[in-house]
Formats: sequence, structure tokens, C-alpha cells
Amino acid sequence: MLPSQALLPAVVFALTALQALASDTFMAAVYEHAVILPHPTDQPVSPREALALMNKNMDVLEGAIKEAAQQGAHIIVTPEDGIYGWRFTRESIYPYLEDIPDPVVNWIPCTEPSRFGPAPVQERLSCMARNNSIYVVANIGDKKPCDSRDPGCPGDGRYQYNTDVVFDTQGKLVARYHKYNLFRGETQFNYPKEPEAVTFETPFGKFGIFTCFDILFYEPAVVLVNKMQVDTVLFPTAWMNLLPFLTAIEFHSAWAMGMRVNLLSANTHNTSKAMTGSGLFTPEGPATYHYDSATEEGHLLLAELSTHPRLSPTYPPAIDWSLYATSIKEFPGENDTFSGAVRKDIFTFSELRHKDGNCTVCQGDLCCHLVYQMSNKSKDEVYVLGAFDGLHGSVIKYHWQICSLLKCPSTNLSTCGEPVEMAQTKFEMFSLSGTFGTSYVFPEVLYSGVQLAPGEFEVLRDGRLKSKNGTSKPLITATLFGRLYEKD
Repeated sequence: MLPSQALLPAVVFALTALQALASDTFMAAVYEHAVILPHPTDQPVSPREALALMNKNMDVLEGAIKEAAQQGAHIIVTPEDGIYGWRFTRESIYPYLEDIPDPVVNWIPCTEPSRFGPAPVQERLSCMARNNSIYVVANIGDKKPCDSRDPGCPGDGRYQYNTDVVFDTQGKLVARYHKYNLFRGETQFNYPKEPEAVTFETPFGKFGIFTCFDILFYEPAVVLVNKMQVDTVLFPTAWMNLLPFLTAIEFHSAWAMGMRVNLLSANTHNTSKAMTGSGLFTPEGPATYHYDSATEEGHLLLAELSTHPRLSPTYPPAIDWSLYATSIKEFPGENDTFSGAVRKDIFTFSELRHKDGNCTVCQGDLCCHLVYQMSNKSKDEVYVLGAFDGLHGSVIKYHWQICSLLKCPSTNLSTCGEPVEMAQTKFEMFSLSGTFGTSYVFPEVLYSGVQLAPGEFEVLRDGRLKSKNGTSKPLITATLFGRLYEKD
């Protein structure tokens, strides 16, 4: 017979599993963490100093995990770089790395901490999950030795990977994912030889996991949703907001709606790097989200989500994203166009000169159509319809098609496409569509003050993004993001 202390976690897990199975929903949490960063150095610190820093961050994360568990959360996601930060060279990050085994080894680090060598970080994360009966998702670094017989082996004899780990309610390692699409500057890490499609089953749905920049690429993001048929994607990220497009909450909510899955997005919080914006996003829109560019505080978010969203009666239908736009050639009216840059992407813009009307703007194979009516147009504000069809990015390039109703920072048209956070103009209605050459289109509306507009717009089955009853707040942008993966 097992002693009572050993039996307790098993009893708690069984009760939690039965509760989850009995429900069509589960409680999810994400924590946006203001990471305690190491001092910048090119020289490696001692393992003791590295662990001391990581324990400071894990102290904060443990508090969030306990609070989430007390509020009934079944799973919590913490951010990319959330345990040691990002100020590293390949050499200086080495003391922070651990050997993370394949989950097939059936390992609970909390009870067997030395089974695969020193693993204090995995041990502590495992115990957090076990002691609080909650799935814990974290981002750490993996190291794997290699030798000269491996033609890809780095000169220092090891691979280093940006890695997500998942521990279940018993503290068992159930998932390990090596980030495949590294962002520029992540020179401390190696690319895996092949992309990984990592999934795991829970009593409350099938989960997939990937990291930050991965969301913009076919592998692993689309593969997990379309081929692996996951219900929910876990998404640790360190996302730097890029207004007017690609703010974290804007794009992540749009991606969840376009891909029609739950997305649990946990962002790093650092205002000097423009890192903020986390949320629990669903196919119907955001369940809850957080955006704070003013303070340096972390934030815990919880929401009840559908266990199997595809089976939900509110699951949105499939969209033919170009059906309406290809049925009309072009709206008549004033369509004088000019070029403008959104960062380095050259858009074709047309100014909305009247309080209401319609407009068509084309670039490449994409034509964007807009019908609109402003309710209180400010004379000091200019809005444009913009189209972009081309490659985005500097080092790694990927193909966008974008249609956007967009506020300019000033009445000077040369500023259109530059960052803007505030607006005064509301719209009685708008309807935006485009002749997209892809079925992967992500819709979103962003209001003044970098706020989302849950429940205030809809996407019709013919591909029109429409306001329901006007905009309750002034509009920054209404955007359809299209991804042509095959043109990358």
C-alpha cells in the first residue's frame, strides 16, 4: 500500500481528470512575466550564478502558478525567455542549459531529479506542477552533445536549442519542443535538423506547442492545426510589438480566429523592448487579454475555454476569403493611390477623403475593397485603405497579402503606415475584403489605445470583415492578414 503522502497527488489528479472529462470546458491561464535579466556579458557565469538568476524568475512564476491553480486552472503557459532572459552569446548561455530528455522516458524530475544528470530547473518546474496539480508550460534551454561524425555538429561539440517543456499534474515531462524558426539575433541557439510537430493528449483536449516566430510559418504552426488536428495551441513568446500591425494581441487573436483553434499566448513583459500583450484567444475572438506598455509589472490571465472547439455549436464556419472580392471588379469613385511604408513594406494606399463611400486599392495579385461610413470624422485625422502583396522581413522573408483600413499618425500622407496608438474617429460601418490567393487569412480590428474589439465585428462566409453595429471606440485599423506560405 502506498503511503498517504504519495497517494495524495494521484487522488488529486484523478479527481481533476474526472472533472475535466465531465465538462466541455477547461480553465486555462497564461502569465505575462517581467523577466529578471542577467547582467550583459560575453563571458559565461558559473552554474551557481546562473541557477541563482533562474531561481529568482522561478520564484515569481511559482507564485503565478499557485494563484492560477487556486483559481481552478488546469494548465498555465509562461513566456519564452521567461526563466533567464535573452542577453546571451552562444558561450554565455551555456551555464543556463540543461539536458532535456525525450518525454518517452517517462520521467518525473520532481521525484527523480538526478536520473539524467543535474536538472535543477526541470526539477523545480516539475514540482510546481505536481504540488499544485496543474499542467505547467515553460521555456528553457536544451543542450545535446554531438561529435565530428555528425556533419552538422557545431565546433564546440554541442547543439543548443530554444526549448518548450510541459509537465502534467503529476510533474511528468509530457512534451518537449525545439523552436524551429529562430528570430534574428538568436545566435545562441541551433536550428533543429527537422521541424517538430509536438502534441500531447489531456483529459481536456489535444494540445500542440510552438514558440514565438514559429506562428508565422507553415511548419509547425499550420501542420499542428490542419494535420495533427489539435484543439489548443500553447504559445510561449517574447513578442516585440510593431504598430500599426503585428502587435501581439492583434495578430495572435487574429491567428486563433483564422485557424479556428484556441491559442494560449504568454508574452514576456519588457517595455524597453516593446514586449507586452498576452491572451487566451479562441476561434470566436479573445476570451481575455492584457496589453500594458506603461508599467513593468507581470500579469496573470485566466479564462474558461472550450475543450474541443470544433465540436462547439458556436464554432465559426469555413470562410472563402476571396469569394466576395473576386465577384466585383472594382468600386467606382476616387481611387488615387500613393505609396507608403509600413516599416520596410511598401504599401499602396488610397486616402478616404469623404465621410462615407467605397474604395478599391490593388497591388500585385491582391485587390482590397472597402465600404465605409464614419460617424464623427475628425478633421485632424486621415484614414487610408492599404494593400500589400509581397515579401516581409529582413533576414528571413515570408509572403504577406494584407488589406487594411488604417489611421495615419497625421494629416501628412507621408506618415501613413508609421506607428499610431490613439484615434478619435469612429465608424458607423465598414466592410473590408480582398482577392486573397490563400485560405490562411487572419482578421482583426484594433481600437484606440491598442484595444481589441471582441464581439463587435464578424467575418461573413464570402470573406468580408464587417462591423456589426459600428465601432464603440475610435479605430486604429481593421485588417485582413493573408499568408501565402508557398511563396516564401
